[in-house]
Amino acid sequence: MTELPPYLVIADGIRRRIASGELAPGDRVPSTRAIVRESGVAMATATKALAALAREGLVRAVPGVGTVVAEVTSARAAHEGAAPLSREALVRVAVRIADSEGLAGVSMRRIASDLGTSTMALYRHVASKGELVRLMTDAGFGEMALGHPAAGWRAQLEHATRQLWAAYRRHPWMARAMASFNRPHPMPRAMKYTEWVLQALRSTGLRVHEVMHVHLSLIAFVQGLGVALELEGEAVQDTGVSGDQWMDRHEGRFAAIVSGGGFPVLTTIFEHEPFELDLDSLFGFGLARLLDGVEAHIRETSA
Repeated sequence: MTELPPYLVIADGIRRRIASGELAPGDRVPSTRAIVRESGVAMATATKALAALAREGLVRAVPGVGTVVAEVTSARAAHEGAAPLSREALVRVAVRIADSEGLAGVSMRRIASDLGTSTMALYRHVASKGELVRLMTDAGFGEMALGHPAAGWRAQLEHATRQLWAAYRRHPWMARAMASFNRPHPMPRAMKYTEWVLQALRSTGLRVHEVMHVHLSLIAFVQGLGVALELEGEAVQDTGVSGDQWMDRHEGRFAAIVSGGGFPVLTTIFEHEPFELDLDSLFGFGLARLLDGVEAHIRETSA
């Protein structure tokens, strides 16, 4: 089993104290300084632990008081505890955990704790964590709005691909879960997405295998950016340093290497305004160029 990062271990300990009632709504949770003192971790780690709990809605910051247990926690716990256990509830909680902590934070024990049930009870609804991740991924595909009235294959493909990117934006872990092309898993909603894209390409005159290659090329493009998105999120959680802050710290070293000679093109970039990498901008540019290529290929094959 993958070892959890220190901040998730700390967050889990506080979460358990809230779930047990030891920390009631309105009670102060340990401050970052108290966590540093008691756990021997860095201040950034303590800050990330409280931030993870805040993203779950378990705690909130009160000016002049500190971080306290959110009032909605007890009502939500009572609701979830009273609701009958189901596969849908299990998947919903697993997605919430993965959205805030990544797939590494998803475990059957953690889900059982959040649902107020036993770990073994979950296995009546899913056979394994692998099956659970497939259900979570398929649920992400189910969020996509594919009933778009756009005319023409290009507009439809752009819409579908942007829907996929938006899903990865909401659920960065999906890119890692969908990483295997050679061993795809049967997922009804994901297959509906594929069917929608293939239908959009039917009128282009491309052969069946070419249509499938177009679809998989677009998937691969979004997949690569999705993994980059997930890795950036993990880096921010692990270090507490944003991408902009990281570049600010290392800009001087890049400039020093370039100034040493042998990098004429990079030199022109550094002489102008610094290039700022934005994944959304890169997605838009790359998608347009991919569709340009598909359009050119369709013209060539129909000539």
